[in-house]
Amino acid sequence: MEEATRSATPILSQTLLQPPLNSPQKAQNASTESSTAPQDAMVAHPPAPINFDIGPTPTIQNVVCAVNLGCTLDLQSINFRTRNSEYNPKRFCGVVMRLFNPKATALIFSSGKIVVTGVRHEQNAVLASRKYARIIQKLGFKVQFKDFKIHNMVATCDLRFPLRLDNLHQIHGQFSSYEPELFPALIYRMIKPRIVILIFVNGKLVVTGAKNRAEIHEGLDQILPILRSFRKQ
Repeated sequence: MEEATRSATPILSQTLLQPPLNSPQKAQNASTESSTAPQDAMVAHPPAPINFDIGPTPTIQNVVCAVNLGCTLDLQSINFRTRNSEYNPKRFCGVVMRLFNPKATALIFSSGKIVVTGVRHEQNAVLASRKYARIIQKLGFKVQFKDFKIHNMVATCDLRFPLRLDNLHQIHGQFSSYEPELFPALIYRMIKPRIVILIFVNGKLVVTGAKNRAEIHEGLDQILPILRSFRKQ
């Protein structure tokens, strides 16, 4: 009996020395061990904010360019010896010639100047102009390819919200003209860049008069904050 009591005494003393499961000491030890966990050392980064104020992307619809062949042309001979060409001097003083690859239309004048229209990219404008020059060169004319220049680029974009054109015209009357009885769009003429924007009540825009894509984007960046302030609620 005494031996059993002596053997139980150390076990009881060890049990009394151990802190209870929910004691502050045990909680502190647990928090110390958990603080060294690898996952706690990872720093959470918040996701980058999404920019919902990005403007619409313009789409190039037409590029008009001109080139000088540097020689006098016989339009009657060009019309007879080429395909996909029309020449009616009573209606128009030049030959109208069409290409299918790239899709383009050229106005060829006797002075040697050619106006190319209908392409939708600057590279296609150069390619079509060179193809027209090559066609005329094969007819025996001493052709040069000089003074190539893009005169006009037409682009469209959609704001996807309606506009109050009457209020826009009242405040920006010095830059705009709006007569819905004659034409449904407000005509906004910008000073720099020197372009014209047709603004429709449904939020669709037509940009014309630009010489390159940079002017189109610059003009839209300037007009978009103004148009957002005249958005129909």
